[in-house]
Amino acid sequence: MPFTLCIEELTKNFGEIEAVSNISFRAQIGEVIAILGPNGAGKSTLMNMISGFISPSSGQIFVLGQDIAKAPIEAKKHIGFLPEGSPLYPDLSVKEFLNYMAELRGFSGEQKEKRLQEIAQTAKIKEIFSQKIETLSKGYLRRVGFAQSILSNPEILLLDEPTDGLDPNQKEHMRNLIKTLGQNKTILISTHILEEAQNIASRIILINKGKIIADGTLADILFKAQCSDLDSAFKKLTQGVCA
Repeated sequence: MPFTLCIEELTKNFGEIEAVSNISFRAQIGEVIAILGPNGAGKSTLMNMISGFISPSSGQIFVLGQDIAKAPIEAKKHIGFLPEGSPLYPDLSVKEFLNYMAELRGFSGEQKEKRLQEIAQTAKIKEIFSQKIETLSKGYLRRVGFAQSILSNPEILLLDEPTDGLDPNQKEHMRNLIKTLGQNKTILISTHILEEAQNIASRIILINKGKIIADGTLADILFKAQCSDLDSAFKKLTQGVCA
């Protein structure tokens, strides 16, 4: 199976700070990959580079074989992105915002209306379609942000802390949805929540201080750390301590 995403020796410097250091990995359709690490590990910077939102200091990103630096528009057509913090347009209603995003992605007429209804049902936001975004709770903001990320049914989905701000029921719905969508997509989720990585992901990439320190299934990570649970493995591999 061909790789949908290839990351080669990716590095990002902010002045003297190296946020991401020489990261390389590949991903396929059907993989849900958790980018797991403590706050400040470089997870969001990595996601922002893969999405094309910021440029790397060095290294390359290939989306379905296309170098995102050389063919950014074509490459980005295959990516849906939920960034951290759900940056939205507060003065628009939910429907106005999603309508605008759909038009940017080339939808029009009946096809656009049909797709808006589909994603509203998928993200469970139908009841707030007429509300202004500035009036929404943090949980609803996250769900609207998720809805826009899946609008074009992209092959690659990047979700930065996707359950942030959701209540327990909403978290369960989002996690189940990610697992379902992940059967036919390449999904990367960044998270610092061990439970989320363990329950959603088919593969875990553990990063610390901008570097990959482990990459594999949960069983692979536990074997490498010689620990019996992810919490202990996480501590050992990031801090050198195993409970």
